[in-house]
Amino acid sequence: MTTAKKATTTRAKTTRKKPAEAAIPDLPNNPFIYEILEVISKQRSKAKKVEALKKYEAPVLKTIFIWNFDESVVSVLPPGDVPYAAIDGETGFKGTLSEKIADAVSKMEELGSHSLGANDQGKTTIRAEFRKFYNFIKGGNDSLSSLRKETMFINILQGLHPLEAEILCLCKDKNLSTKYKITQDVVAEAYPDIQWGGRS
Repeated sequence: MTTAKKATTTRAKTTRKKPAEAAIPDLPNNPFIYEILEVISKQRSKAKKVEALKKYEAPVLKTIFIWNFDESVVSVLPPGDVPYAAIDGETGFKGTLSEKIADAVSKMEELGSHSLGANDQGKTTIRAEFRKFYNFIKGGNDSLSSLRKETMFINILQGLHPLEAEILCLCKDKNLSTKYKITQDVVAEAYPDIQWGGRS
Protein backbone atom coordinates (compact mmCIF):
# COMPACT_ATOMS: atom_id res chain seq x y z
CA MET A 1 0.00 0.00 0.00
CA THR A 2 1.38 3.38 -0.95
CA THR A 3 0.56 6.62 0.74
CA ALA A 4 0.34 9.82 -1.17
CA LYS A 5 2.28 12.71 0.23
CA LYS A 6 0.16 15.58 1.24
CA ALA A 7 1.00 18.75 -0.56
CA THR A 8 2.19 21.35 1.84
CA THR A 9 1.43 24.91 1.18
CA THR A 10 3.46 27.67 2.62
CA ARG A 11 1.84 30.95 3.17
CA ALA A 12 3.74 33.94 2.07
CA LYS A 13 4.42 36.14 5.03
CA THR A 14 2.76 39.45 4.65
CA THR A 15 4.01 42.34 6.64
CA ARG A 16 1.54 44.99 7.49
CA LYS A 17 2.74 48.42 6.80
CA LYS A 18 1.84 51.02 9.36
CA PRO A 19 -0.35 53.62 7.79
CA ALA A 20 1.56 56.80 7.18
CA GLU A 21 0.59 59.55 9.56
CA ALA A 22 -1.33 62.33 7.92
CA ALA A 23 0.32 65.65 7.30
CA ILE A 24 -0.12 68.34 9.92
CA PRO A 25 -3.24 70.25 8.84
CA ASP A 26 -3.00 73.85 7.75
CA LEU A 27 -4.88 76.37 9.85
CA PRO A 28 -5.85 79.89 8.80
CA ASN A 29 -3.46 82.76 9.55
CA ASN A 30 -3.42 83.67 13.26
CA PRO A 31 -5.54 80.70 14.37
CA PHE A 32 -7.14 80.49 17.78
CA ILE A 33 -4.85 78.85 20.35
CA TYR A 34 -7.44 76.12 20.96
CA GLU A 35 -7.23 75.23 17.24
CA ILE A 36 -3.46 74.80 17.48
CA LEU A 37 -3.70 72.78 20.71
CA GLU A 38 -6.34 70.51 19.14
CA VAL A 39 -4.08 69.83 16.13
CA ILE A 40 -1.13 69.01 18.40
CA SER A 41 -3.26 66.90 20.73
CA LYS A 42 -4.59 64.77 17.86
CA GLN A 43 -1.11 63.73 16.67
CA ARG A 44 -0.41 60.13 17.67
CA SER A 45 3.36 60.13 17.95
CA LYS A 46 5.74 62.35 19.84
CA ALA A 47 7.56 63.19 16.60
CA LYS A 48 4.34 64.43 14.97
CA LYS A 49 3.44 66.47 18.05
CA VAL A 50 6.88 68.09 17.91
CA GLU A 51 6.42 68.72 14.18
CA ALA A 52 3.04 70.37 14.82
CA LEU A 53 4.48 72.51 17.61
CA LYS A 54 7.27 73.68 15.31
CA LYS A 55 4.82 74.43 12.51
CA TYR A 56 2.73 76.71 14.73
CA GLU A 57 5.56 78.16 16.83
CA ALA A 58 4.65 81.59 18.21
CA PRO A 59 5.48 83.63 21.33
CA VAL A 60 1.88 83.33 22.53
CA LEU A 61 2.05 79.52 22.42
CA LYS A 62 5.32 79.46 24.34
CA THR A 63 3.81 81.79 26.95
CA ILE A 64 0.88 79.42 27.48
CA PHE A 65 3.20 76.42 27.87
CA ILE A 66 5.53 78.23 30.26
CA TRP A 67 2.60 79.33 32.43
CA ASN A 68 1.21 75.81 32.46
CA PHE A 69 4.33 73.62 32.73
CA ASP A 70 7.05 75.68 34.43
CA GLU A 71 6.87 74.94 38.17
CA SER A 72 8.68 78.20 38.96
CA VAL A 73 5.77 80.17 37.46
CA VAL A 74 3.33 80.70 40.31
CA SER A 75 -0.14 82.00 39.56
CA VAL A 76 -1.41 84.73 41.90
CA LEU A 77 -5.02 84.01 40.93
CA PRO A 78 -7.16 81.87 43.24
CA PRO A 79 -7.13 78.19 42.22
CA GLY A 80 -10.24 76.43 40.98
CA ASP A 81 -13.39 77.95 39.53
CA VAL A 82 -13.46 81.63 38.68
CA PRO A 83 -16.18 82.64 41.14
CA TYR A 84 -17.84 85.44 39.22
CA ALA A 85 -20.15 85.70 36.28
CA ALA A 86 -22.31 88.61 35.32
CA ILE A 87 -25.91 87.63 34.74
CA ASP A 88 -26.47 87.26 31.05
CA GLY A 89 -29.69 89.01 30.06
CA GLU A 90 -30.32 86.66 27.15
CA THR A 91 -29.71 83.31 28.81
CA GLY A 92 -30.23 84.17 32.47
CA PHE A 93 -27.14 82.08 33.31
CA LYS A 94 -26.24 82.68 36.97
CA GLY A 95 -23.39 80.24 37.71
CA THR A 96 -19.70 80.99 38.12
CA LEU A 97 -17.72 82.20 35.14
CA SER A 98 -15.96 78.81 35.04
CA GLU A 99 -19.35 77.07 34.88
CA LYS A 100 -20.51 79.44 32.13
CA ILE A 101 -17.36 78.70 30.10
CA ALA A 102 -17.75 74.94 30.66
CA ASP A 103 -21.43 75.15 29.64
CA ALA A 104 -20.57 76.98 26.39
CA VAL A 105 -17.79 74.46 25.58
CA SER A 106 -20.14 71.56 26.28
CA LYS A 107 -22.79 72.99 23.94
CA MET A 108 -20.19 73.44 21.19
CA GLU A 109 -19.07 69.83 21.57
CA GLU A 110 -22.68 68.61 21.42
CA LEU A 111 -23.27 70.58 18.22
CA GLY A 112 -19.89 69.60 16.78
CA SER A 113 -19.21 73.26 16.00
CA HIS A 114 -16.95 75.92 17.47
CA SER A 115 -19.01 78.73 16.01
CA LEU A 116 -19.94 81.46 18.43
CA GLY A 117 -23.00 82.66 16.58
CA ALA A 118 -23.88 86.22 15.67
CA ASN A 119 -24.08 87.50 19.27
CA ASP A 120 -20.48 86.69 20.10
CA GLN A 121 -18.65 88.20 17.14
CA GLY A 122 -15.78 90.61 17.74
CA LYS A 123 -14.41 88.84 20.81
CA THR A 124 -10.75 89.09 21.66
CA THR A 125 -8.24 86.23 21.52
CA ILE A 126 -5.42 84.85 23.66
CA ARG A 127 -3.11 85.99 20.86
CA ALA A 128 -4.27 89.60 21.42
CA GLU A 129 -4.20 89.42 25.24
CA PHE A 130 -1.17 87.29 26.13
CA ARG A 131 1.14 90.24 26.85
CA LYS A 132 -1.02 90.99 29.91
CA PHE A 133 -0.51 87.54 31.45
CA TYR A 134 2.54 88.65 33.47
CA ASN A 135 0.03 90.43 35.74
CA PHE A 136 -1.27 87.05 36.91
CA ILE A 137 2.14 85.61 37.85
CA LYS A 138 4.04 86.02 41.12
CA GLY A 139 6.66 88.72 40.61
CA GLY A 140 5.07 89.88 37.35
CA ASN A 141 3.34 93.04 38.58
CA ASP A 142 3.28 93.15 42.35
CA SER A 143 2.06 96.78 42.34
CA LEU A 144 -1.45 95.65 41.33
CA SER A 145 -3.83 94.58 44.08
CA SER A 146 -5.22 91.06 44.11
CA LEU A 147 -8.68 92.43 43.40
CA ARG A 148 -7.43 94.37 40.36
CA LYS A 149 -5.64 91.27 39.02
CA GLU A 150 -8.73 89.10 39.44
CA THR A 151 -10.93 91.75 37.80
CA MET A 152 -8.53 92.02 34.87
CA PHE A 153 -8.48 88.22 34.48
CA ILE A 154 -12.29 88.05 34.56
CA ASN A 155 -12.57 90.81 31.95
CA ILE A 156 -10.19 88.95 29.65
CA LEU A 157 -12.08 85.67 30.13
CA GLN A 158 -15.41 87.32 29.34
CA GLY A 159 -14.01 88.69 26.07
CA LEU A 160 -12.57 85.38 24.87
CA HIS A 161 -14.10 82.58 22.82
CA PRO A 162 -15.18 79.97 25.43
CA LEU A 163 -12.54 77.46 24.26
CA GLU A 164 -9.84 80.14 24.62
CA ALA A 165 -11.16 81.13 28.07
CA GLU A 166 -11.07 77.48 29.09
CA ILE A 167 -7.36 77.34 28.17
CA LEU A 168 -6.57 80.23 30.53
CA CYS A 169 -8.54 78.61 33.35
CA LEU A 170 -6.61 75.37 32.81
CA CYS A 171 -3.23 77.13 32.62
CA LYS A 172 -3.65 79.14 35.80
CA ASP A 173 -4.03 75.83 37.66
CA LYS A 174 -1.42 73.99 35.53
CA ASN A 175 -4.07 71.60 34.18
CA LEU A 176 -3.70 72.03 30.41
CA SER A 177 -2.77 68.35 29.98
CA THR A 178 -6.13 67.27 31.41
CA LYS A 179 -7.78 68.46 28.16
CA TYR A 180 -4.97 68.41 25.59
CA LYS A 181 -2.54 65.52 25.05
CA ILE A 182 0.58 67.68 25.31
CA THR A 183 3.41 67.22 27.80
CA GLN A 184 6.29 69.41 28.93
CA ASP A 185 8.70 66.87 27.44
CA VAL A 186 7.19 67.34 23.97
CA VAL A 187 7.18 71.14 24.33
CA ALA A 188 10.81 71.13 25.51
CA GLU A 189 11.88 69.10 22.47
CA ALA A 190 10.00 71.36 20.05
CA TYR A 191 11.15 74.59 21.68
CA PRO A 192 14.68 74.09 23.04
CA ASP A 193 15.00 77.86 23.48
CA ILE A 194 12.59 77.82 26.44
CA GLN A 195 14.54 78.00 29.69
CA TRP A 196 12.61 76.17 32.37
CA GLY A 197 12.77 77.30 36.00
CA GLY A 198 14.05 80.36 37.84
CA ARG A 199 11.09 82.58 37.05
CA SER A 200 9.73 83.49 40.50
